[in-house]
Amino acid sequence: MTDQGLRLGIDFGGTKTEIIGLDARNGKELYRKRIPTRRDDYDQTLHSFVSLVEEAEASLDMKGTVGMGIPGTVSTDTNRIKNSNSVWMNDKPLQKDLSGLLGREVRIQNDANCFAVSEAIDGAGKGAKIVFGVIIGTGCGGGISIDGKPVSGINGIGGEWGHNPLPSLKFSGKESAAWLEYFDHELGGNMETAQIYKHKDPIEYITDDPSWNEYPGPACYCGKRGCLERWISGTGFKNDYARVTGEVLSTHDIVAKAQEGDKKCVAALDRYADRLARALAQIINILDPDVIVLGGGMSNVERLYEDVPKIWDRYVFSDSCKTSLRPPRHGDSSGVRGAAWLW
Repeated sequence: MTDQGLRLGIDFGGTKTEIIGLDARNGKELYRKRIPTRRDDYDQTLHSFVSLVEEAEASLDMKGTVGMGIPGTVSTDTNRIKNSNSVWMNDKPLQKDLSGLLGREVRIQNDANCFAVSEAIDGAGKGAKIVFGVIIGTGCGGGISIDGKPVSGINGIGGEWGHNPLPSLKFSGKESAAWLEYFDHELGGNMETAQIYKHKDPIEYITDDPSWNEYPGPACYCGKRGCLERWISGTGFKNDYARVTGEVLSTHDIVAKAQEGDKKCVAALDRYADRLARALAQIINILDPDVIVLGGGMSNVERLYEDVPKIWDRYVFSDSCKTSLRPPRHGDSSGVRGAAWLW
């Protein structure tokens, strides 16, 4: 193979860093290694990336292009990392430093953009023109791929959907009646009391209308409140269940108990599906993608692929919605594969 025949991709995460080598001709995996992320020290983290590339190239006896996916993005003003929850990387010239140490250009994109590219090229969105990739795990991110290429935008934040506020609903019909009945009969029509006790309400009222207790929303690390990340990440799902029920369960256990018919867990998934549908309807109204692919731990909840498109029809500004919602073909390997496909 020539140098251009090998695509190396690095996926940098908060707990693990992974490298993959792909055959550029067919996407076949040639090499893979995963290590614990070197945290809290930029120089050590940087040199761990260099070591991964050098080890891969020595093992394969060839030199390749290098792409990288990160939490955060490269500032278009300073060329330094911004918006990373791996905070020791922020304001560091990673692209310049890594390119210099490796002696070649390194392309860096947000990890959700890498996920979208991977699924667009040879994954669940293969053949689609516009693919929106969603990562809903510990956090919540989004990435855009058009014609198999990432779209990062003039500010470098294309697809940063997780820090939009959750769209609110207006009350009507059954939902309005349920809230008014509870407000009048249980809280004596006292708004101050309602505000104090709104997180202690019976499950049936919260299930009837999943939005009434959403404002202003949980605080986010970005400094805002009510970000999608705080509602529709796996962490947000688990926290919402605890906030409503007073019980602490893992995401896995909530989903498992919902499948067994537990009313509180079913209600939690109902709220989650409605919130995810509202959030994705925004994307459909603005971007109008062919395919939306879910990644991260919550992408394993099978009922979402049937329930969410039915719900988003209420919120999409169209007489019909042809956008499909799909699970990822490459699972948790999509991010690292997408980094390799940045070339």
